[in-house]
Amino acid sequence: MPFMIPLSILDLAPITEGGDAAQSFRNTLDLARNGERWGYRRFWLAEHHGMPGIASAATAVIMGHVAAGTSAIRIGAGGIMLPNHAPLVIAEQFGTLESLFPGRIDLGLGRAPGSDLATARALRRNLGSDPDQFPQDVLELMDYFSADPRQPVRAVPGAGLKVPIWILGSSLFGAQLAAMLGLPFAFAAHFAPGQMLQALEVYRAGFRPSEQLKQPYVMLGFNVFAADSDQEAECLATSMQQSFVNLRTGHPTRLPPPVKDYQARIGPEERAMLDQVLSCSAIGAPATVAKGLQNFVARTGADELMINSPIFDPAARLRSYEITASWIGS
Repeated sequence: MPFMIPLSILDLAPITEGGDAAQSFRNTLDLARNGERWGYRRFWLAEHHGMPGIASAATAVIMGHVAAGTSAIRIGAGGIMLPNHAPLVIAEQFGTLESLFPGRIDLGLGRAPGSDLATARALRRNLGSDPDQFPQDVLELMDYFSADPRQPVRAVPGAGLKVPIWILGSSLFGAQLAAMLGLPFAFAAHFAPGQMLQALEVYRAGFRPSEQLKQPYVMLGFNVFAADSDQEAECLATSMQQSFVNLRTGHPTRLPPPVKDYQARIGPEERAMLDQVLSCSAIGAPATVAKGLQNFVARTGADELMINSPIFDPAARLRSYEITASWIGS
């Protein structure tokens, strides 16, 4: 049975143990080209800073590289961490991308800084500022894209361009803001599923139609580790498991190679942490993954899924996305 909602790709441009950013970017472009061929709707990259295993810090730059190497798939930021930037700068960057690749650019906006305090200090943006500034920054950015901005400064390029804006979130705050502004909402269920169902209820109940969007639209992050057997897929997933435990225990690393029986080697606290983060995941052979996807959509009513597959071996990662793509409806 075909999978009847759109699927998209989230790529953090992982830097693997023994690899470097240059290799990561080659893998990213290869994944985007194949994802386009397999029928994925979007290819999103995310802003993170100071992370040894993530190469997409200069998100708009790598988006331009990927957009230039593809022809139809939508390229987006999932997301830009707006507290790190002046809204005018983001309007100019995404106005440039939209001018170069018209009709293919998405702009997802996040409230978190995507970094620790030391990195935020190095970014020199809004230190000590009001945490409730994010909604005002979103409104300012949206105004820069309007045909007749209220502000005295114009974004060139940017003004008058229709760049779709998304609100990203992992809590109720983003759901409330997306509903109030009538924007599509992307929830990070792939790493922070705790408030997912409540956030969806808040968003759908409070949604106000806007010029951009008439009905609520939800995209959910979802982890997939697909392979030709359940055992192989479970082994592939251990790279992400190791990386997540390392991050949460204060020791972020490059994406490590998979290891067998990883969860048998860690303590109950780490296993509980992984049980929580992997609750929105499908790990297994094609039939196992299909069942996981279908059950998740039935439970959430998602309009679209953003598939995250942080797999160490690039060929195995491509195979996972290829298996998943077989369930995209025509």
